[in-house]
Amino acid sequence: MRFAFLGSGSEGNSLLVQAGNTTLMLDCGFSVNETVARLARLGLQAEQINGILVTHEHSDHIGGVARLARKFQLPVWMTHGTLLTQQAAFADIAVTELNPHHRLSIGDLEVQPFLVPHDAREPVQYVFGDGMHRLGVLTDTGHITPHIEESLAGCHAMVLECNHDEELLRTGRYPPSLKQRVGGRFGHLSNRQAAGLLENLDTSCLQYIVAAHLSKQNNLPELAAQALSAVLSCKVAEITIASQSEGLDWVVIE
Repeated sequence: MRFAFLGSGSEGNSLLVQAGNTTLMLDCGFSVNETVARLARLGLQAEQINGILVTHEHSDHIGGVARLARKFQLPVWMTHGTLLTQQAAFADIAVTELNPHHRLSIGDLEVQPFLVPHDAREPVQYVFGDGMHRLGVLTDTGHITPHIEESLAGCHAMVLECNHDEELLRTGRYPPSLKQRVGGRFGHLSNRQAAGLLENLDTSCLQYIVAAHLSKQNNLPELAAQALSAVLSCKVAEITIASQSEGLDWVVIE
């Protein structure tokens, strides 16, 4: 199993997961042309994608999904709550409503959605598996719940939101209302919160961790890497950062 990012951040998000003959896209916040160009950097064409999973309805995650699905006839999966906010945009697209408490099999990948606290209608994140390895993805989450910890336990690789440094957010230029939203219980994880999650998880199987969804205004890659490496007792250089502009090249989970 392997995974890669087309990009990660407030200007657009998209993750690819591949196992066997199956390639799934998680979210798409880019235009069709930009998505096709970023796929090409990873050696893929849009026609090779077997479907798109959606986490929630914010534009940096869902903004390009309908157009991409329509152009390349791709199936889409999302929760009932997310679909309720997007019915007009997806009226002519094959959308499957997923149950956030049930696993589903899509080709060679097993997908486990799990509910997260975020300011959206019915947001979820996902764990992907190929029968031997598990990739956990957690972004766009305001705080950690026991259900999140249970869902991510024992993963071999993890994508973990490190949206902001709490001090940079506090002293930054955002207006107070936006600071409250980002740092609130239904906003985004800070470096400290992400590190706290790792402290509570069984990471004995963890081979690879990616810090994702970093804020340009309220975080620095080195601060995110320092927070995670301190908990994992590894070198800062061993923490990978998913970039907004460059994404992340394929990572193989062995």
